[in-house]
Amino acid sequence: MKIKSVQARWVQIPIEQARQHTSDFGTLRTFDAAILRIETDDGLVGWGEGKNAAGSAGNYATLVRLINEDFGPRIIGRDPADITFIWEDLYNGVRAQKAATAGHAMPEMARRGLTVAAISAIDIALWDILGKADGKPVWKLLGGRKADRMQAYASGGWAGADEIGEQLQSYVDAGGFRMVKMRVGAMDPNPHASAARVKAARKALGPDVELAVDAHGTFTVATARRFANLVQDCDLAWFEEPIIADDKIGIAEVRATIPIPVATGESEATRFAFRDLAMRRAADIFQPDPGFCGGITEAMRIGTIASAFNLRLAPHLWAGAPCFFAGLHVCAASPSSFAIEFSLGANPMIHDIIDESVVAKDGMIEFPEKPGLGFTMNEAMLDKYARVI
Repeated sequence: MKIKSVQARWVQIPIEQARQHTSDFGTLRTFDAAILRIETDDGLVGWGEGKNAAGSAGNYATLVRLINEDFGPRIIGRDPADITFIWEDLYNGVRAQKAATAGHAMPEMARRGLTVAAISAIDIALWDILGKADGKPVWKLLGGRKADRMQAYASGGWAGADEIGEQLQSYVDAGGFRMVKMRVGAMDPNPHASAARVKAARKALGPDVELAVDAHGTFTVATARRFANLVQDCDLAWFEEPIIADDKIGIAEVRATIPIPVATGESEATRFAFRDLAMRRAADIFQPDPGFCGGITEAMRIGTIASAFNLRLAPHLWAGAPCFFAGLHVCAASPSSFAIEFSLGANPMIHDIIDESVVAKDGMIEFPEKPGLGFTMNEAMLDKYARVI
């Protein structure tokens, strides 16, 4: 079996006005992603996804061209089962053979960002192909699953203080969730405004529903600490991306000086970044995004680092179907996983482009049973919403 074709497309699906929300990213009117289709010479098709923008909106023209014009041609004719070595070859570039011989990485200068986003899309699609070729779900190829389903948390929470409780309670009612997450930080005028919204949410939900907050990296160390002090009686499950991801020393300082567990990682790429977070004691929970961190291969390596440092894994899964399903398989197979992010904002990139229904029941999401990633892509929908680049 050989790789015959590689085609990435920028898919942009409009979000109906009634379901649009406003966060620190602005008002999101479309859901965007780079969706990848890899086909083998015997007709198997694998689906992948790469990400280079926050909040599901952004310009994907450059990432799509990187895949189609650079990385894609490099893997034509290769065995799609050589997943790890394709990953390393694309990461190391012109020094791939030397790195393989020497037994350590020798990456090119462009070793993060768009490069790893492209590798992520390819990696996810190759795991999909391998699972389909073997007739097994990906989690079985990764070593098996620890359960047939896992707790999910409802991810959303943009309403003001007077409506946030009602909004989050609607999530609980919709899927039986026992854990919810809301947004704070730059979407509010100051830490006190964020804290007021959190306090209103906790009052409405009561003590039995876990409540997490996500600042999208928009506080400073000082304002993150102020906010944490203001909500210290709200029993928060975690404080996600309190400050900019590039300031790992600052994240470590926040974690060391507040009583709330710190979660981070959706903006990080490769196991090396997560190694640094672990060594600096900067996080309690790792949140790699399979569409950005390096795909399923790298997310599993990151999960191993989490396990080695007695940390936990909750992948960032605000994404399209290929990335979301990749995260499900990582959660199924990783000993350190404990929660699945399930977006309660409008997400047509999960619900509209595949034939299967993704639902939460009793606050849980079942792991896929079908071969590969476990979904059937609606290619007519991709054709309809693919942008011409």
